[in-house]
Formats: sequence, structure tokens, C-alpha cells
Amino acid sequence: MSLVTADRPTFRAALPQGGRLIGLDVGTKTIGLALCDAGWSIASPAHTINRTKFTRDKLALADFIAQQQVKGIVIGLPFNLDGSESPRSQSSRAFAGNLADLGLPILLWDERWSTQAVTRTLLEADASRARRDVLIDKMAASYILQGAIDGLVAGMEH
Repeated sequence: MSLVTADRPTFRAALPQGGRLIGLDVGTKTIGLALCDAGWSIASPAHTINRTKFTRDKLALADFIAQQQVKGIVIGLPFNLDGSESPRSQSSRAFAGNLADLGLPILLWDERWSTQAVTRTLLEADASRARRDVLIDKMAASYILQGAIDGLVAGMEH
């Protein structure tokens, strides 16, 4: 069983050597994946998993995590705009709890603005609707992961 927390210092303490992180944007139909380097400087969109049964989704994630030598997981936690939890928040917490047996520390990260920010970026880039549909989930995962690593690194500097 691994650590599942929304507390940055607790997550950071679970990874004293740093290491590659994976970011997840967990939706009802897809899971967007992003990766960062071991030094936690930049997150990049990686892959999208089309959701089926949880067991299959978890196996696909576990395979990807092993291939990429991931040391920790960041999962977007969708709050309501007022900061309260929503049914989607509860779903993301349950998803994180179900990944706990992978043995990696898990950080739950506020993702309130991720999809809107990425959609705006894609619109500004004049991406077609079809192109946005292909990119949105893994780019949202990258946005979530970048926010988390920026927060983790800033916490180390104090």
C-alpha cells in the first residue's frame, strides 16, 4: 500500500531522491497521461488511455509506469470553482485509492483550471475540434503535472 495525499511536503518526503513522475487527468472516458523528467523541471504530454474496465485500465497504467521508470503519481483532483469537492473529486480520490497497491506515492493535485487552460491554448493555436479532442486529455495531464512539480520544487527552495 502506498501513500495517497494532497499534502506536498508529505509527498515530497516520500521521494527524497526525486525521480520521474506521471500525471493523470482521470476522466470518465479517458485517462490523460503526462511525464516529467527525474529532476522535476518540465512536464510533457505522453499518452491517452481509453477507459474500459478498471482492471484493464490499471494494467495499462502499471505497464506504462514500469516502462517509464516512474517513481510517483500525480492525479488531478477536480474541485468545484468555490473549492468544494464534487462527485468527480470523490471519483478521483477513489481512483487514487485503487492505485495505491502499485506501491508508489500519490499526490492529489487541484486541477480546477486545467481543461479550460488547455482548451484556450489549443483554440489560440487554431487546432481543429478533432485535433483538440485527441490532445486535450494528455495536455490537461501535463498542465496538472507541471503545476505539481512547480509547487514541489518551490517547496524545496524554502
